[in-house]
Amino acid sequence: MSGLHHPDSLPSHQHTGLAGRVHDVLDSADIRINGSRPWDMQIHHPRTLTRIALQRSLGLGESYMDGWWDCDALDELFRRLLRHGANRISQNLLQRGLQWIGQGLFNRQNLHRAKDVALQHYDLDNSLFEAMLDPTMSYSCGYWQQADTLAQAQRNKLDLICRKLELQPGMTLLDIGCGWGGLLEHASRHYGVRGVGITLSKEQATLATQRCAGHDVEIRLQDYRTLQGQFERVVSVGMFEHVGRRNYSVFMASCAQLLRPKGLMLLHTIGNNRTSHHHDPWIDKYIFPNGELPSCAQISRTAEPWFVAEDLHNFGADYARTLRAWDRNFVSAWPQLSGRYSARFYRMWRYYLNACAGAFQARDLQLWQWVFSHTGGRQRVYTGAR
Repeated sequence: MSGLHHPDSLPSHQHTGLAGRVHDVLDSADIRINGSRPWDMQIHHPRTLTRIALQRSLGLGESYMDGWWDCDALDELFRRLLRHGANRISQNLLQRGLQWIGQGLFNRQNLHRAKDVALQHYDLDNSLFEAMLDPTMSYSCGYWQQADTLAQAQRNKLDLICRKLELQPGMTLLDIGCGWGGLLEHASRHYGVRGVGITLSKEQATLATQRCAGHDVEIRLQDYRTLQGQFERVVSVGMFEHVGRRNYSVFMASCAQLLRPKGLMLLHTIGNNRTSHHHDPWIDKYIFPNGELPSCAQISRTAEPWFVAEDLHNFGADYARTLRAWDRNFVSAWPQLSGRYSARFYRMWRYYLNACAGAFQARDLQLWQWVFSHTGGRQRVYTGAR
């Protein structure tokens, strides 16, 4: 493609000063200042590039929220930046050092702090998520095989999970991080299972209980580390990103105790291409506090004492399409939402959705579905479902 360069061939310091460093990164990604293409940055404040140079990822996001710059195609801007290695300079050494110290001293996802993300993100007014999501209220990647709409892609995903779990009528299903209950409602309605869902969000628990009324489903406001009992199937969709590396082994051990000897577990999670102990400071501050994305190595290493990996499926490329659909819904619903949220929130939320879409388009992030069984618990070949 014209204008694209391999990361190894980035021009070095064609511009001078702090702002010049940002110019170099933008040049390498073929992003122009005040250019005419949809992915070009339109600068409104003279200190924008200096602010980005000093504060990196945090400065980039906050300056957008403050209206210092605009871009018609934010997702493409981020795809280009990440494709050309800008993620390697997204944090300065001070930010990385503070993260390393903090993660070494504190468990950012302990029983008390695990509720932070529920309070800041998932306990936002349910009307926001009802406007943005599909009718199943699925806040995770859709499966766009043979789907033309967000609603169909999410139904496809829910049914894919049920088929991978080989659900049968009367089975018990535990959903760790059940959200608004869409998966449990689907599994109960179409597969006849008896379900238990746990969440830390009061808003989610209230709506999930309402949605699952009339089904053999119980919704609990509870942490996975305090749960007792055993289930024939265990599933966790979009929750492992909030577990944190210091708790991966605890999570896997808890799931092993909760899963019956011949049961199956499905883990649906966003993941990093490489193991990293760093998180994006803007996402951590404004969207998902205390979140961490695992790598394949971290998942397999912490699952190893307990489970056999029966199947691994990556459909991360579908997440960009899902996020763009959420963004369109959010923009369409903004006239109804604007009375409850500020213009700065509008910019923050669109930045979040489009930055993530760009990361999936660049294949900088992945979406995995792992299927696990107990070591020695399953004697026949797992054929899976696609």
